[in-house]
Amino acid sequence: MRKDKRISVQEAAAEIKNGDTIIIAGFTVWRKPMAIIYELVRQQKKDLHLIMANPSICVDILVGGGCLKIWESNYCGMEIFGKIGNNFARAVQEGKLICEDYGHYHTILRLQAGAMGVPYLPSWSCLGTDLLNPQYDMLGKAGLRDGSNPRIPKEKFKLASDPFYGEGEVVLLPAARADVCIGHVQKIGDMGTVRIEGQRFACVEAMKAADKLILEAEEVVPEEELRRQPDANVIPHFRVEAFTEAPFGAHPTGVYGYYDMDAAFISEYYNKHSRTQEAFDNWADEWITGVRDHKAYLNKLGAERLTDLRVNSALKWSTSIKRGVR
Repeated sequence: MRKDKRISVQEAAAEIKNGDTIIIAGFTVWRKPMAIIYELVRQQKKDLHLIMANPSICVDILVGGGCLKIWESNYCGMEIFGKIGNNFARAVQEGKLICEDYGHYHTILRLQAGAMGVPYLPSWSCLGTDLLNPQYDMLGKAGLRDGSNPRIPKEKFKLASDPFYGEGEVVLLPAARADVCIGHVQKIGDMGTVRIEGQRFACVEAMKAADKLILEAEEVVPEEELRRQPDANVIPHFRVEAFTEAPFGAHPTGVYGYYDMDAAFISEYYNKHSRTQEAFDNWADEWITGVRDHKAYLNKLGAERLTDLRVNSALKWSTSIKRGVR
């Protein structure tokens, strides 16, 4: 474990190596570690294997940037701003991305099993659906379930009879086991203690299911301040490999208590800037490779836009953004 856990966004992305299995914490358009995501594209990471719940713009950007080889999840869209991510859909249709589809609850159980350190967890979810059709075991079809990769289970799932109460067939879901989890949180102590405010989704499970946890935070605060309310903390400092302070590091996704999602940015990305690979490349030239780092990205967004996204401290949502209009 490193002595100084505080690193730059560039160093955080450099911790992820080509071919690594990664987990991204957060939920659709909330608390995605976008500063690190952008940096992964800048550093031209390749052949990443992703396991996560509820991907959105972050994963669509990684796909467009040519970073992902394998996707194991349950959804990849833009929340209310669009259906399936354009880059994601195109890559699947063209056979450039191995897409292993699980049910939503299956994905959560896989993260939970990984967090617990057990090899699998049982469920009744998705019985009777094509999600359990062996024909759609895409990693198996690609010959990747031969046991040579410790991050890929030998089977996508296993059906078994309940041995305890005789209540029929259950699905056994293999644990998610990753090299690195990246995420974005509101506060982190200067030693690494983690606090997530608002909904946590499956972030705690995701953060515990990887060998290394690397986080962005809106603020790095004195450790003793977090210790004053220990029940509000979710990850102890010794589970965190490294962290970076990145205000607005989740943009264009939102962070409860700090800023709203940038709905206009996400909608424009989906409807205009990712319809074709050429459109995405032009957008990436402007917003990713065209800016040096996270600070330059924020400067490009501009103070007015960021200020409008800031939430009212009492209401926890921005009073400057128009809502319910097209």
